[in-house]
Amino acid sequence: MPEAYIVEAVRTAGGRRGGRLAGWHPADLGAEVLNAVVDRSGIDPAAIDDVILGCVSQAGEQAFQLGRNAVMASRLPDSVPAVTIDRQCGSSQQAIQFAAQAVMSGTQDMVIAAGVESMTRVPMGSNFMLHAQAGMGAGPFSKRIQDRYGVAMFSQFTGAQMIADRYGFSREQLDAFALESHRKAAAAAGAGAFAEEIVALEVETPDGTVTHDRDEGIRADASMEGLAGLKTLEPGGVVTAGNASQICDGSSAVLVVNERALKAHGLTPLARVVNLTVTAGDPVIMLMEPIPATRKALERSGLSIGDIDLYEVNEAFAPVPLAWLLEIGGDPGKLNVNGGAIALGHPLGASGTKLMATLVHALRARGLRYGLQTMCEGGGIANVTIVEAL
Repeated sequence: MPEAYIVEAVRTAGGRRGGRLAGWHPADLGAEVLNAVVDRSGIDPAAIDDVILGCVSQAGEQAFQLGRNAVMASRLPDSVPAVTIDRQCGSSQQAIQFAAQAVMSGTQDMVIAAGVESMTRVPMGSNFMLHAQAGMGAGPFSKRIQDRYGVAMFSQFTGAQMIADRYGFSREQLDAFALESHRKAAAAAGAGAFAEEIVALEVETPDGTVTHDRDEGIRADASMEGLAGLKTLEPGGVVTAGNASQICDGSSAVLVVNERALKAHGLTPLARVVNLTVTAGDPVIMLMEPIPATRKALERSGLSIGDIDLYEVNEAFAPVPLAWLLEIGGDPGKLNVNGGAIALGHPLGASGTKLMATLVHALRARGLRYGLQTMCEGGGIANVTIVEAL
């Protein structure tokens, strides 16, 4: 069967809401990672067959085909096409899977999968909250949908609390998981573990130009006491802003190629794509879907969870990876070894390629083989991608 390979995998360091990346237009933010994968691979940018870019809040500065706008803001030639996709938080993970499918089919040879989200400049939900003030109907969920599922609105916050309730996770368990995320991220940053994946950006500040190459959300001084002082997102619940992912600005990109491109351009792959899976389930609790998606991916790949050396399970909310570990029988020591979105941030449409960059580089740095990435997504969908480090 034809193979798909990852040749480059990069990301920007995460920017906190209103932080160092707040001055960057999303198109320019995306352009930087496109430039980076081309520069690092040494390929002729005109040889790129397509750019598939994930973005969730496609409104304002992220509207009007952000993928193409990122290409136009980059050093790639006008001849490189692009498309913008939305599979909610899995948008750029799906971009990887579409890119892999394209090169495996032979219809294209080199595709950049990428993602961008400026949650500062285009707040979460902007694309569907504008309907009221613009007079564009009642919103995305028709009465038929509301009647079928018994809800007027689908909330990931409610879904996270439902998972916590189902598994009996305490506030202390969730906060302890969050604290560990910060500790792992701080240790990784301090050890230079992100150096290979981060694209440094120059940022203008009142004190002059500075280099942004460290994730702003990491709190090395986080404590259980500090986390315990935060209010819950729902009355009587256990989920808080402290044990949920951080709002984040950022971009990321992965260059995906086939064997023909490897030979034609003299490229050295970082990893081989082993399995591509996407499934869907209950859109109300919604965040549970990485569990059945992982089971399906393992079955189709012929691997067991014991064969997987590292896993990146997006820390949208602490109950998600905790429930995943219990159901899949995973080893906590292999989970999000450099910290996760609770500490590093979750730039929505950019998170899929961001996690892949971290996973591939972590596998190679440790001399390990198989990595699995999964993401809970709005609507009860989940992607799973398994890769083999080379």
